[in-house]
Amino acid sequence: MAWQNPWYDATQAHHTPEGFRNPEEELRQPGDLQRWRRERKQQNLPQPPRAGYPAFIESWCQAVDLSGTDDRIWWLGHAALLLRLNQRYLLIDPALSARASPLPFAGPQRKTPAPLSLAGLPHLDYVLISHNHYDHLDRPTVKRIARQFPAAHFLVPLGMAQWCRKRGVRTVTELDWWHSVALNGIQFTAVPARHWSMRTFWDRNRTLWCGWVVRNPQLNFWFSGDSGYSENLHAIAQQLGPFNLAALPIGAYAPKWFMRGQHMDPDQAVHLWQHIGRPLTIPIHWGVFELADESLDEPPRALAQALQIAGEENSGFAPWRIGESRSLVNLD
Repeated sequence: MAWQNPWYDATQAHHTPEGFRNPEEELRQPGDLQRWRRERKQQNLPQPPRAGYPAFIESWCQAVDLSGTDDRIWWLGHAALLLRLNQRYLLIDPALSARASPLPFAGPQRKTPAPLSLAGLPHLDYVLISHNHYDHLDRPTVKRIARQFPAAHFLVPLGMAQWCRKRGVRTVTELDWWHSVALNGIQFTAVPARHWSMRTFWDRNRTLWCGWVVRNPQLNFWFSGDSGYSENLHAIAQQLGPFNLAALPIGAYAPKWFMRGQHMDPDQAVHLWQHIGRPLTIPIHWGVFELADESLDEPPRALAQALQIAGEENSGFAPWRIGESRSLVNLD
């Protein structure tokens, strides 16, 4: 019997009887994946950073400093973030292993060191997951969290709770797009993203993908998750904004003809940032894994160029060092 989506709701455009879908047009065509792989191999892409990997690490990486008690956010590289809100710690998409892969010996390798050791956290209260790709949902990291912080509450999009429970997670809540849950004075809302899901060859789009909005009296934070650009994303700011903090992706966009339906490029990220009111924004989804054809150091250069072309100077949308943090006090 064919698999049927147990969460299917015919009133929701992103639901199908077989799983989930984007409201936007599918831009990839049959044979595109093979073409991309062939061209990538022919051109020997991606190239190393201009000054080499050691210099890139020296310039862009630092260890996480957890001292202090203020509300604070840390960028952990790629899409991983750590927040401290009223002494509660929250991790988002914590892929901290050596590879973004189901195999320990193959697949995209971490090119920069993880800036955080889970053992250094005094406690962990919440974990948000955007979708089930290996660079966002990391099995070894999830299993370590489940062992070390058994009380941690996972919030995930539809379809991912069973996977988490099988890895030892005790408390997990699944949410559909636009659905919210309030926990200890923090509101978490799953919001749309233009992406897809797949963990094995047999489960494509059987679980949902999302971004997250995290709100308390002082913070209104939009984490876009892994997403291609779409004007549909504007509705998130219209319904849940204004935001005083955001995290938008700027990497894994090359070649654009192949990646544009699932990863936005820096020009699109700047356009979206302007549309949502130019909050302080962390550029994410770069600096760790070579998932596309651009080098590790190209996204920050492309972001600077995109901001210049857009006429933006001294903006709040500048690259952070991996491990860098900012206080969340007085963001407005």
